[in-house]
This record gives sequence, structure tokens and C-alpha cells, in this order.
Amino acid sequence: MGGALACPQAARADATEELKAVQQQIQAGNEAYEEASEHVEELAGQIKEYESRIAQIEEELPEQRERVGLSVRTLYKMQQASGSLLSLLLSADDFNDLITTIQYLDAVQAHNSEAVEDLAALQSELTWTRDTLESQKEEAETERQRAEEALEEANAARKRLEDEIAAQAAAEEAARQEALRAAQEAAAAAAARGEEDTFTTESGSTVVVDVPSSPSPDPDDVDWTSEKDAFVSEWTARIDAYLAGSPLAGQGKTFAEAAWEFGCDPRLSPAISTVESSTGRVCFLPHNAWGWGSSSWDSWEEAIWDHVEGLAIGYGGQLTLAGAHKYCPPNADRWYLSVLAQMEMI
Repeated sequence: MGGALACPQAARADATEELKAVQQQIQAGNEAYEEASEHVEELAGQIKEYESRIAQIEEELPEQRERVGLSVRTLYKMQQASGSLLSLLLSADDFNDLITTIQYLDAVQAHNSEAVEDLAALQSELTWTRDTLESQKEEAETERQRAEEALEEANAARKRLEDEIAAQAAAEEAARQEALRAAQEAAAAAAARGEEDTFTTESGSTVVVDVPSSPSPDPDDVDWTSEKDAFVSEWTARIDAYLAGSPLAGQGKTFAEAAWEFGCDPRLSPAISTVESSTGRVCFLPHNAWGWGSSSWDSWEEAIWDHVEGLAIGYGGQLTLAGAHKYCPPNADRWYLSVLAQMEMI
């Protein structure tokens, strides 16, 4: 008897969970694309710096090579003239003259050796910069490809999400249409026999199937763009008129406030109470007018708030055929249509 509702927080549709997972995948894909795009921009800046340095080095190389050529020739001559240099040192007039000569020769050699070292360093820097530039270009291309793949994956996931939603909506609508057609045929057949088409509710009551005028609730009948006070005022009046003369009479405001709080269709809980307990007249447990598991309450107010919250958490706050199969599995189609017929009266 209403066993599926014993823990409404755990009763979530598989499709809803799948849609949430797809939506998370879309968000992750978009985030990955943004991160990769930012990295590509950073690499592009680094590549420009490396290209600029390469151009500068290549501009300096000819002059540096010329300097090195002169330095190498000078060093070669100094090596070839080692004997003459020794004579130059020996011919020094005094110690100070000797030191000055040695310092001069060292300076000449150091200057020319430095030119050679500068060229080697410049060539080494050019090689390193070119290698780094190539590596950065490869990394940028890899990041760009990853970004494109992430975006494609996000778009594909979004398309799958849209297709799944459309397929579910189409399947739900087809099932509702078929249920309504079958109910109309069953009601007509029962009437021809002088009988009524009945079913057993979750509270154990046997009730006559009500056939609605439409296979689904009118989504425009509940205006969620209105202010809370206007919403509660409108639905309090409508629900009170519907509940008049029943044990739940005067609870329109409770239903309306709970519906606003939890984003639940304000017609749903009152309609279920009529189908399950003749609007609170035949409760199988104290203040349980909804065939709601094995729960009982001390007041209608407490019961209404709990029931509306449970509908919002476990059933999305809306009447659906999938929800009817959870709420009243043995007679889901008849239960769905009867609840919908009552909602149309509110």
C-alpha cells in the first residue's frame, strides 16, 4: 500500500539522473574548452616572444661572425708569432714595462677569445630558442586540438540531451494519449454493460475511473511568474472551492503555500486526495488522505506540507505517467487519468 513512497527522497527517475549527468558533462566540456583556449592564448604570446628573439639573434649573427673572424685571425697570428712575443717580453726595459706588456697581450687575447665565446653563446641561444619555439608550437596545436574536441564533445552531449528530452516527451505524450483512449473505450464498454470502470487505489479504496478531457495537464494553468502573494491568493480560492464540504475544507492556503515553497503544481496534492480518500473522507491512517506509504499525522497542515514536499522531491512536483507508475503501480494509467480529471476541476 503505497510502499514506493516510503522514502520519496530516494525515488528519483532514472531518466532524470541521466539528464543531470549529461548536463554535468556539458558543463565540464565547456570549462575544458575555456581552459584550453586560455592556454592557447598564453602560448601564442610566448611564441611571439621567441620568434622576436630569433629574429633579433639572426640580425646580430652576421656582425658577430665577422668579429669572430677577425678575432680568430688575431689569435692565430699571436700563436704563430709566439717567438716574437717572447723576444718582446725579454726586451722590456724594467719590471713595470714587462707587466704592462703582459697585460696588453692578455687583454688582446681575452678580447678575441670573448668574441668567440659570444658567438658560441649566441649560436647556442639560437638553437635553444628554435627548439623551444617548435615545442611551444606543438603544445599550442595540441591544446587547440583538445579545445576543439572538448567543444565538439560538449555540443554532442547537448544534442544527445535535447534528443533524449524530445524522445522522452514524445514517448510520454504517446503513452498518455494511449491511456486516455483505452480509458474512454473501457468506460464506454462498462457503460454498455450497465457497469462502471473501477480500480483500486494505493489506500485500498475502489473508485470509479474519471476520464479527463485532455491527456495531460495544461502547463499554462499555473503561472510561476507571479508574485508569491498573488500565487497563494489565487490558488487558495481555487482549492478552497474544490475542497468545500470535505474534511479538507479550508486548507486551500496550506496547499497553495506548500506548492509555492516546493515548486509543486498546486492542483496535484488536492487531486490525489480525492482519488485516494474521497478528499479525506476515507483515510486508511490518521490524516493520510493520499495513500502515502504507512504515514500518519496529527493535523492536516502537517500532512499537507509533508505530502507536497514528497511530491516535489520524488516526482518533480508534476503529474506524469511515469510518476503514476511509481505512485500506483498496479493501476497506473487509471490512477493517472483520474488524478488528471480532478486537477481539471480545480
